[in-house]
Amino acid sequence: MDSTRTREFVLTLSCRDTIGIVHGVSGLLYQAGCNIVDSQQFGDVHGEDATGLFFMRVHFAAPPELADVAALHRLFDPVRRRFEMEAAFQAVSERSRLLLLVSKFGHCLNDLLFRWKSGQLVVDIPAIVSNHPDHADLAASYGIPFHHLPLPTGSSTAAKREQEQRIEALIEQERIDLVVLARYMQILSPEFCRALHGRAINIHHSFLPSFKGAKPYYQAHARGVKLIGATAHYVTADLDEGPIIEQDVERVDHSLSAEDLTAVGRDVECVVLARAVRWHVQRRVLMNGHKTVVFR
Repeated sequence: MDSTRTREFVLTLSCRDTIGIVHGVSGLLYQAGCNIVDSQQFGDVHGEDATGLFFMRVHFAAPPELADVAALHRLFDPVRRRFEMEAAFQAVSERSRLLLLVSKFGHCLNDLLFRWKSGQLVVDIPAIVSNHPDHADLAASYGIPFHHLPLPTGSSTAAKREQEQRIEALIEQERIDLVVLARYMQILSPEFCRALHGRAINIHHSFLPSFKGAKPYYQAHARGVKLIGATAHYVTADLDEGPIIEQDVERVDHSLSAEDLTAVGRDVECVVLARAVRWHVQRRVLMNGHKTVVFR
C-alpha cells in the first residue's frame, strides 16, 4: 500500500455555527504539518427548519509522527473543546466492515457484491444474513459466509426479537461498522433500531405512502405513474422515515408493462443504495437531526 495513503485521514465534525471554525480547524492542521487534500463545509442557518449547526469534512495527509487517530484526537482536543464539537477521525486506509441483510429479492445484494468484488466499493463484507435460503449460492460464489436465520410467517414478537439478537451477536463478533438492508423485508424492533442508530441503511421504492403493501410497481402501473424512484435512508424506529441519504428517479410512460416498471425500479434501487453506502463509508454523510448533510 502507498505509504502516503496510509497517512491520510478524514475529519468530520459538527457544532453550533459561529465565526472562526474553518480558521481554527485548518490553522491547527497547517501548524501540525498536515496537508489538506479536500475540505467541505455547510452551515444550516437559513430557513424555518434550520438547525443552526455547522458541518465540516476535511480529507488531509498527516506527517508520520501524527499518523494515528489517537494522536490526532489529542492534537485536535483544544479546538474541539473551544467550539464544543462532535468530531471524529478516520484513517482512509481503514476499510469499513459491512453486514448485508436480504430477503427474497436479490437485486441490491447482487449489485453490492459486484461493486465490492470489482473494487468499486472499498469495504469488507464478512457476512450475509437472510430470513430466506434463496441467496446462499450467490453468497458462496463470492466466498462470503451466509447465515440463514428464518422467520416463519406469523412469528411472534419474541421470536423476531430472538432472531435480531442473533444478528446483534454476529455484528459484535464480526466487528461490523455498517448494516445494509439490501431489500430485507422485515420490520425491525425499536430495540434493534436503537442499537443500529446511525450505522444501518435501508432502501425502498419512493411510492410511499401512496402504494403500500405487495407489488407496489403493479399498483403504480395501474395508476399510470410517470416517475418511479428509490430512497436510501438511515434506519430508525419510524418505519421508512429515517434521515434520507440519497434519492433518484426515472421517467416512465404508458408503453411499459408492470414488469418493465419493476425492472426499472429495481435498477434505481441498486444505484441509490450503492451511492448511499459508498458515501457513508467515505465519511461523507453527517446526521443533522431528521436530515443529513452529504458532502459528495
